Amino acid sequence: MNEFSTAIAVKLNFRAAQVDVVLQLLQEGATIPFIARYRKDKTGGLDEVQIQQIQDETKVLKEFSERKIFIEKTITEQGKMTDALQEKINKATTINELEDIYLPYKPKRKTKAQTAKENGLEPLATLMLQQKNIELKIEAEKFINENVKDAEAALQGARDIIAETINEDAVIRTKLRKLFEDKALLQSKVLADKETEAVKYKDYFDFSEPVSKIPSHRILAVLRGFLEGFLKMNIAPLEEDALQLIENVYITTSLNESVEQLKKAIKDAYKRLLQPSLETEFRTLLKTKADEEAINVFAENLKQLLLSSPLGSKRVLAIDPGYRTGCKVVCLDEKGELLHNDLIYVHEKNKEYDSSFTIQSLVKQYNIEVFAIGDGTAGRETEQFIKKLQLNLPLFLVNEDGASVYSASEIAREEFGEYDVTVRGAVSIGRRLMDPLAELVKIDPKSIGVGQYQHDVNQTRLKEKLDATVISCVNKVGVNLNTASKHLLSYVSGIGFTLAENIIKYRNEIGGFNSRNQLLKVPRLGGKAYEQCAGFLRVKESNNPLDASSVHPETYSIVENIAKDLQVAIASLIGNEKLLKTVNAKKYITEEVGELTIKDILNELNKPGLDPRSELEQFEFANIYKIEDVKTGMVIPGIVTNLTRFGAFVDIGVKQDGLVHVSEIAHQYITDPSEVLKLNDKVQVKVLEVDVLRKRIALSIKQTQEAPAKLSGQRFQQTKKQEPELANLNLNDALSALKNKFKK
Repeated sequence: MNEFSTAIAVKLNFRAAQVDVVLQLLQEGATIPFIARYRKDKTGGLDEVQIQQIQDETKVLKEFSERKIFIEKTITEQGKMTDALQEKINKATTINELEDIYLPYKPKRKTKAQTAKENGLEPLATLMLQQKNIELKIEAEKFINENVKDAEAALQGARDIIAETINEDAVIRTKLRKLFEDKALLQSKVLADKETEAVKYKDYFDFSEPVSKIPSHRILAVLRGFLEGFLKMNIAPLEEDALQLIENVYITTSLNESVEQLKKAIKDAYKRLLQPSLETEFRTLLKTKADEEAINVFAENLKQLLLSSPLGSKRVLAIDPGYRTGCKVVCLDEKGELLHNDLIYVHEKNKEYDSSFTIQSLVKQYNIEVFAIGDGTAGRETEQFIKKLQLNLPLFLVNEDGASVYSASEIAREEFGEYDVTVRGAVSIGRRLMDPLAELVKIDPKSIGVGQYQHDVNQTRLKEKLDATVISCVNKVGVNLNTASKHLLSYVSGIGFTLAENIIKYRNEIGGFNSRNQLLKVPRLGGKAYEQCAGFLRVKESNNPLDASSVHPETYSIVENIAKDLQVAIASLIGNEKLLKTVNAKKYITEEVGELTIKDILNELNKPGLDPRSELEQFEFANIYKIEDVKTGMVIPGIVTNLTRFGAFVDIGVKQDGLVHVSEIAHQYITDPSEVLKLNDKVQVKVLEVDVLRKRIALSIKQTQEAPAKLSGQRFQQTKKQEPELANLNLNDALSALKNKFKK
């Protein structure tokens, strides 16, 4: 069993055996999507989130273990390790506890206390700590020497020694840390003469909030203002509370000269050493916590965006709109291949007729089935122009965040080297409508526009989380082996960029795959990589219908046995719900394959290759096109484009998203917009306020809806009987669930 399995199991409330098998599979090179999808029997059905938690917790414990070993080695080499000290180290459960124990033994630059000790003042410090009622100044005179000029210098040196002793006291640091956790305030003030430059931080010019309650977005905002040199900030409890805490430990007698000197040493220890140290620690802690929350919000938004509804295989005319420079037009076939590109000038009156003729001709020539228009500059106006042509084809405004980043990227140059950036951008818009996931994987997630403070958070951690999100989404949907780009393939479990290039090269050589088994002929793609990737790749051209499903090749024999027992061909099982219901899953359990896997296989056979993404729906904005058209009191449709902890941003078609504050989202109390909203949700909003100058629009969702009627206790119990899924919910959650059900 792995050395960390038991500790992780206790912390995450899993069985140690579950944790152990996950760690073993990860060590063998298995990916999280593969373990979650194809090793359920071994893990007891742990999902991707739970497996990720195990991986993250292992990393934390490994770092702790390595630090503990280093500290033990360092103290031992100094010849200062004792049984009592070793016991303290063994009992430590956090990095902070370890560091507190290690602090007195940590190599450091020369301190005031070290100088005082060298000057022979340690006995005076010891005498002071005894708090005897003596003439301390007379005692201090005994320590005057060539380096200690008078009694006051001797007392100062002794206080320096005591201050360092208090600073290195693990008990004091633990108690103060708890005080900071419970009572510290994060405070910020604007720096003198910076009011005008720092206007965007106006909310934080004189700001104070407990560290135990402050939300992540405010932490990151204050930190940004601090790092940009506009705000000063500090994190601390009331000074008198901290001093009292230390005095309660160190002062053991009534006031006398020794106690007075000790109090001075305590104040110096706190203000010069402890408070700055703990403030730095808590600033880092708050930043880490805020980073993690912001990264999680970003990752969840990215997941929802990547899993946006796809149009599917249609012939698309895509337009990247523009005013002066014209609108770039491209025609794409069902696979997203570029057939034609053109340039029209929709917004110049003398060229409107020519533009109309061009669009009508292209629609006819290339059998266009749908329009995709970028939602940026001139997007709504271009939408108006196309509608006037009355071609009776579906029209979609496509979020073009990141399209310009893609068009100037190495990936775009590789795909469309002979075309300029405007053509590439238009192609990206069209393809994004057809399959958002396949196109968005080519763009750095930070350029997609669904995060907050993404440039302020830990970039390594952000990349880890976003990469894991992309990998999860790609494998959740599955990938067509014969049409996927190498960028999409590179995110498939077990493949990576080099193998993706090899797959594309081999695919071109053979003219396309006709079975999953052919993957084994791809250079450098061995058995382990095949095991990891095969189930997530679809080969629709294969003679074996299972190759187009998520059934893993390692379990094909089970399907063959089921078909044989039912005396039908495998193809006859596909989608045959009635027949599949007669299968006894337990009959096919083996040593390697358990009931969870059998049930997954039967579900997949029932709906093979089912895309987990919902169907695309058309949407129309109101007849408003710029912020000046927006008036207070309007009730208009919008699309949720970004979710943060403090609210939701909604596109209402005027190039400037409006903000629905978290308090204006639902009638019931919520702390997080994601409790009731998802990206791309279509919503009705009421305009509360418009600030044209600052380009700000305040919106409300709840004011467009009736407040849900209150259920009496008796009525609630009756409803729970009629709706069994509500049985374990409280009243508020049940109301929310009912509301969502009626919406659907």
